[in-house]
Amino acid sequence: MNFDLGPDQRDAAAGARDFYRGSASPAAARDALEGGAVAPGRKALADIGFLGIPVPESAGGAGGSLLDLAVVAEQGGAVLAGPSLATAARAAVLLTGAPDLAAQLADGSAAFAVVDGPLTGSSPSIDAAGATSFLGLDDGGALVVGEGEATAGPPLDATRGLASVRLTSRRVLAEDAAGLWARARQVATVVLAAEDLGAADAAVQMAVGYAQQREAFGRRIGSYQAVKHMLVDAWVGVDQLRSLVWWAAWAADAAPEELPLAASAAKALAAEVLERAAETCVQVHGGIGFTWEHDAHLYWRRAKVDRLLLGDAAEHLDAVARLAVAGALG
Repeated sequence: MNFDLGPDQRDAAAGARDFYRGSASPAAARDALEGGAVAPGRKALADIGFLGIPVPESAGGAGGSLLDLAVVAEQGGAVLAGPSLATAARAAVLLTGAPDLAAQLADGSAAFAVVDGPLTGSSPSIDAAGATSFLGLDDGGALVVGEGEATAGPPLDATRGLASVRLTSRRVLAEDAAGLWARARQVATVVLAAEDLGAADAAVQMAVGYAQQREAFGRRIGSYQAVKHMLVDAWVGVDQLRSLVWWAAWAADAAPEELPLAASAAKALAAEVLERAAETCVQVHGGIGFTWEHDAHLYWRRAKVDRLLLGDAAEHLDAVARLAVAGALG
């Protein structure tokens, strides 16, 4: 069995890396905290085709796999891009029975967000701040779409577009949609974990680069054992997370019965790995890492926000334990 990426996926990752580095950056994420636009933005993601990767070809999308989307999302995470491709992945699953709306998702003519919690006042939801159409699950288990009023608070990470939503209109897309809702959430957690993988990798590389240049007491700080150990621990976490993300993304299409376990495992580890990488990056940089002018704190902000989105680590570790025990017992 081949556990590596294929040449098409590697090419997609390389192309995504070039696009994101040219259209988003930590500096843009900092500007967004001060009221600037989130980069690269929905239109740019639609124009290059990233929003359409999970949308079927019959609805105007690329009909790609979740692994195709994950390798692209990883590159977006590295530069703290927004909006999140997790939103597109989740919406594409929910709009399976509405190809007309799925086409609007793919071409960017409608800005979708998925709301979590009551439709009369949801929990803070990803990319809701700039959305025009909202998908949600009502009290009766029906999937609905409609317009709404989004209320955003002071952002810790403005690229996530967090806002609470109150739907002002609704149309039922599917009755008894709890199963579809659960799968869409699992798919979204995998893509969010992929973005966190990219962010964690970038934070570690930033810390390593600084440790190779900065000198203290006549030696580069990377030569000190304490610094080496921090960096290696963070790097090992990134490598482990990459394996989990690829497995979860592969399982979504090739082994759907494994997706619930794989998605929760990836999301739980992503929260820990990104937080460790970001904190290591700040610590290695010392005093400058705490300043507003340096990028290190932006990765820390992303870590603190993402660890609570789509379920925290405790929720997903509980799911992993329950699913693993159930599998062992047959």
